Amino acid sequence: KGLTKASVHAILNANYMASRLSEDYEILYKGENGTVAHEFILDVRPFKDSANIEAEDIAKRLIDYGYHAPTMSWPVTGTLMVEPTESESKDELDRFCDAMIAIRKEIAMVESGQLDPVNNPLKNAPHTQDVVMAEKWEHPYSREMAAFPIGYLKDFKFWPTTSRVDNVFGDRNLQTTLCCDDISAYAQAE
Repeated sequence: KGLTKASVHAILNANYMASRLSEDYEILYKGENGTVAHEFILDVRPFKDSANIEAEDIAKRLIDYGYHAPTMSWPVTGTLMVEPTESESKDELDRFCDAMIAIRKEIAMVESGQLDPVNNPLKNAPHTQDVVMAEKWEHPYSREMAAFPIGYLKDFKFWPTTSRVDNVFGDRNLQTTLCCDDISAYAQAE
């Protein structure tokens, strides 16, 4: 019974979110009755042509809203796969949907020319506390738009510790500076 109930909630959560986001994003692979399974795919590929915004830009911007990015570019390149679990509350689902809808509005601002096509909150995300609090601000959008793009963040802000990095460079040149002894300290004595 428990597994069935959990599965029902996961499917309900995914369909609720897909329905809320369907006016702002195309949902790929819906069933004959317009529903999705326990996950759904947001097609963000059109934004590359309309605003030079890609899945990675949206994923990084989600960090500013306090969310870890959903799966990117799998199973469809240039998309985001959202898989809400059965344990998320409706309030949390709504907060995520509100963040995605607000991000779509930011994309529309790039499309309309209200935001710079290169120097905008999506391309510069995530925004760390150090960046936002620095004396010098060199962006054509406000610090508030960078760090607090939606109301609830003023009370519940999670600050990312790192701004955007070159993913390929980071993958090839992994460095840790937070803790730990040198790796040789873990070698077994011979």
